[in-house]
Amino acid sequence: MEQGLILVHSKYGAARKYAAWLKEKTGFALAEIKQADSALLARYGTVVLLGGVYASGIGGVSFLRKHWQRLQGKKLAVFCVGASPYEEENLKLLRQRNFRPPLEEVPCFYGRGIWDLAAMSLVDRTMCRMLQKSVAKKPEEECQSWELALREAGERRTDWTDPKYLDPLLQWLER
Repeated sequence: MEQGLILVHSKYGAARKYAAWLKEKTGFALAEIKQADSALLARYGTVVLLGGVYASGIGGVSFLRKHWQRLQGKKLAVFCVGASPYEEENLKLLRQRNFRPPLEEVPCFYGRGIWDLAAMSLVDRTMCRMLQKSVAKKPEEECQSWELALREAGERRTDWTDPKYLDPLLQWLER
């Protein structure tokens, strides 16, 4: 594969876990997005952002927008990580929310992450518990898959990460 760079934006570690697996499979360089800049981007022909999904926003997408001029002509993709099960419709909604121009053509891939209330910040934990309470009131047959997963996870730490989620991204990189 062409020399590439993996940028990672991970609050709780799941995106970082996928980034390590991707590095292992591709040999690409790996950098935390907080340490990245235009000079780093200039050195690579391929850039893959791995970012967590937080309240429907994908961590790190604003970095891509900020550095869009430097990214022109590069092979660019995003791999987002969230607690919800993979569903094409959910990925479509994430794209609509996060990939406004000039990012609308950037490919986006998805992998399930980790649910760990104990590791979350107070704000994130509070928001998630409020969401859990509202979902608990819904009849099960009216719940969407992400709501059922939220119910199932409850208070316990659940790790859904799996390197198989990287397969579509790896196939795209090989093209």
